[in-house]
Order: sequence, then C-alpha cells, then structure tokens
Amino acid sequence: MPSSPPPVPAQASAEVSQQQAEQAIRTLLRWAGDDPQREGLRDTPARVARAYRDWFAGYAQDPTAYLARTFEEVAGYDEIIVLRDIDFESHCEHHMAPIIGRAHVGYLPDSRVVGISKLARVVDAYARRLQVQEKLTAQIAQCIHDTLQPRGVGVVIEATHECMTTRGVHKRGVSMVTSTLLGCFRSDPSTREEFMRLIRSRTP
Repeated sequence: MPSSPPPVPAQASAEVSQQQAEQAIRTLLRWAGDDPQREGLRDTPARVARAYRDWFAGYAQDPTAYLARTFEEVAGYDEIIVLRDIDFESHCEHHMAPIIGRAHVGYLPDSRVVGISKLARVVDAYARRLQVQEKLTAQIAQCIHDTLQPRGVGVVIEATHECMTTRGVHKRGVSMVTSTLLGCFRSDPSTREEFMRLIRSRTP
C-alpha cells in the first residue's frame, strides 16, 4: 500500500492553496528562463509542491509530543544515554538549500527515560523546517531539557551546507559543527568529557 503524504500544516492549507503553490513554482521556472508548459516541466510544479510538504513536514509536528511517553522502570540506571549518528536533511532558511548532516544526542536522566526512536523523531521534527544549524542544535537540546527534565542534555550536529558548496564560495568537503550543552553537561567538565568521548568512540 502506498504511504500517505505527510500532513499539510494548518496555516499552509488555510492561507495558501495547492494551486497557488504550483503557480508560484511555474513563475520561478519562467523566471529561470524555461517554459513550464513544455513536456518535461508540465508536472514539475505539482511534484515540487509535494516535495515541499515532505521537506517541511516539521511545521505540522509537535516535537514535545514525541517525548510525552516515558519509562521509569530502568533498574536504577542513572548514567548518560547517547543516540549518535542520527542522519537528517534540512534546508537553509537563507537560500532554501539543503543541509545534510548527523546529530548526536545525549542526556543524563533524572528518573525518566524515553524510547530512543523518539529522540530521532525530535531531530527530524526540527530539521524539517527552514533552519540555521545553530538554531536547530539549540531547539533539539531545549526541547529534551524542558520536556524530560533530565540532569543534563548534550546535542552535537555535524553538517554540510549546500548553500556554500553549490553556490557562493563553492567550497566542498567542508562541514560545520555546533553543540549545545545544558545542565550538568555544561557545568560539570567530567560529564561533558564523557559525553564527547561517547560520541567520538567507535566499536572496532
């Protein structure tokens, strides 16, 4: 069975129709110098509009809802939990060019833990919006901190930005690294170092 399309943000469906979105794409195609009525481009506006619904589905998602269900029966576990190498795709809010990267998320639980897939969903919910990497990093960390109320949170993101590899300075092979540390991850050097060591370590 084919998968259903991602939800349309309420504000988008109320203010901009599918037809208006497609017409805007036709205008851009004409502005670029092509003919949106030629065979190869005739269905492009509809395809691009569907792609935008997927790329920006995060506007219709509440990241805090993913962290609502927690577990307390963890046999007294009170060490750092890390989910690393979470692949994501986002888009730069300045040029709407892709940002492709990986997020590493860790937290030190107080009394509650959350299913690890929910951490990845939080990353995706914020990534599927127009972003700058610094804001994306802070939003993920703050959401986990405010919702789970752990003793500490750490988020590190490594990403490449197509806005500087395909235009502008055209520098390939360059990645940007950002981090947000909250609670004991910020105040306690040993906890911070343990988190950084865990995201760097690799099993042989």
